[in-house]
Amino acid sequence: MALGVELIRERARQLPNEPGVYVYRDQVGDVLYVGKAKALRKRVSSYTRPERSMERRTAEMVMRVADVEVTVTGTETEALLLEQTLIKDLKPAFNVRLRDDKSYPMIAVTTDEDFPRVLFTRRGSRRNARLFGPYTNVRMVRETLEVLNRVFAFRPCEGPTPGRRSGSPCLDFHIGRCTAPCVGKISKEEYGKMIDQVIQFLNGDTTTITAALEQDMERASSEQRYEDAARARNRLAAVTMLAERQLVDRAHDGDADIFGIAAGEDLAVVQIWPQRAGRLTERVELIFENAQGATLDDLIESAIAERYHVGAVVPPLVVVPLGLERLDEIEALLIERRRANVEVRMPQRGERRRLLELAQRNARLSLEGLRLNDERSRTRGADALEELRDVLGLESLPQRIECYDVSTLGGDHQFASMVVFEAGVARNDLYRSFSIRHGKLDDYASMAEAITRRFARLNDTEEDASFSQSPDLVVIDGGKGQLNAATVAMASVEAPRVSVIGLAKRIEEVFVPGQSVPIILDNASPGLLLLRQVRDEAHRFALKHHRRKRGAQATLSILETLPGVGPSRRKAILQHFGTIDAVMAATPESLAEVPGLPAKTAQAIHNSLHRVGGPVPNRERGGRHPVTRGGVAQ
Repeated sequence: MALGVELIRERARQLPNEPGVYVYRDQVGDVLYVGKAKALRKRVSSYTRPERSMERRTAEMVMRVADVEVTVTGTETEALLLEQTLIKDLKPAFNVRLRDDKSYPMIAVTTDEDFPRVLFTRRGSRRNARLFGPYTNVRMVRETLEVLNRVFAFRPCEGPTPGRRSGSPCLDFHIGRCTAPCVGKISKEEYGKMIDQVIQFLNGDTTTITAALEQDMERASSEQRYEDAARARNRLAAVTMLAERQLVDRAHDGDADIFGIAAGEDLAVVQIWPQRAGRLTERVELIFENAQGATLDDLIESAIAERYHVGAVVPPLVVVPLGLERLDEIEALLIERRRANVEVRMPQRGERRRLLELAQRNARLSLEGLRLNDERSRTRGADALEELRDVLGLESLPQRIECYDVSTLGGDHQFASMVVFEAGVARNDLYRSFSIRHGKLDDYASMAEAITRRFARLNDTEEDASFSQSPDLVVIDGGKGQLNAATVAMASVEAPRVSVIGLAKRIEEVFVPGQSVPIILDNASPGLLLLRQVRDEAHRFALKHHRRKRGAQATLSILETLPGVGPSRRKAILQHFGTIDAVMAATPESLAEVPGLPAKTAQAIHNSLHRVGGPVPNRERGGRHPVTRGGVAQ
């Protein structure tokens, strides 16, 4: 530990007392820990105190520190957000990490368009949009959008400008799902008022909307406009139904987020119960791993960073459990994020206290369920490994299993996927894929190439850790032919002694080299269930590359046919906009903002993209559509 402490102490002397993020690395450069600090010098120096005053886990981490990196930020809020981003990207060994790092579904209302859109999104950093959420149920978000569109008839068309190339209203207008701003059926002001009502509803204010619909219905009825009255009645029923399904009535008024927390030996669960306009909306659950030794303040900070980093609005009140020590610091972070006053409260009585206890109870129940599931998974994994050892006659438990699958995209672009399971658990970070080079539609040759390239890099510890460790069991997706190809390939590169089997899809037969009769495992046996999971994961990973390849082909096919766009400009356009969808939606003015793209060329690109039939061939290259090339580099 002495070397780590001395290194940290020396580095801390050079640091400023300003907000920022610090990163600890070990001797081989792997990230051990990422932390944020209000004052970098003071925070980093705290790791140099005597070992007996540290927690065991912290002392172990300090002992391994060989390098300290820092990034100074303008505010502590910026440091907190950067810390969370680095934790997600680097996955440090000693940090509390979000187990399920998915992006949550949200509803976005665009703010930079004359006729705004209301749409589904997972982009928490979406620019020029007002975001509502995040939600945890995708189906509920889509149903909400469906009902809102029936009630308010906002435009469902894509792109910043309403309408289609033909200039006539689409079917949505004729069935009452769009007010057709594209042909002037509604003014910009009237459309804006309608969008304001949508925002009111998403903010939880259904009273104003239902009152307005009731007035419309009564007015239409008194004027004997019965079709309009029926339409208002149906809209009122839809809004009422949606409000009842989304929200649970509460007696207390106001907006608040209620944080319930339960921590175990390794996992921690944070349940966030948003309360809007006195009603609880759908709760959000965050699951953190590596949480041993984490304090309540640590978990609250991690949960706050995750919750409000994805676009959710910070309410004026945040309710947290008793025992928070850094109350003022957390409150200051929330105020800076909201740019308005925020109160962090630890209630001891009343309705807020009751809701907090409910959130705490649900967090504990969820944590217990996770613990039991993990325990069952470990038991099933151990049983599966023991069964495979006995049935296959292995010398030891197959702790590391690798599976290979070969697949083809439309007769071209062959891939071989490699997935890795350790102790019965998928190791996504060790997955790799091979773009097959021999150019023939030959499954056996493709499998042999993948196996050869993998085991030729067995001792390649510097370049890729996926190949540095020898597997205990290799699973080939296929029958005798694929299995024979793999064993011959392993022998050709003098691979170490590794057990190899083939898993045929037809009746899940297990083929073993040298045995003519396959092994048939019981359909519900733990060993066969694990082999299926490994095989299916290899197939899924291969399909993922196919989808990515198809997307890359579509992008290149469109951009390579644009007038005046060569490789450099194509790269600049993609870097500027990020996605092909953003390029398609861009105006001539925004295209002209791409570095090195003249306004005249930007206008030509826009004209080409929006011409009937799509982009025209690039005349500078003879009008031919180029052949798309590429693959997964290895």
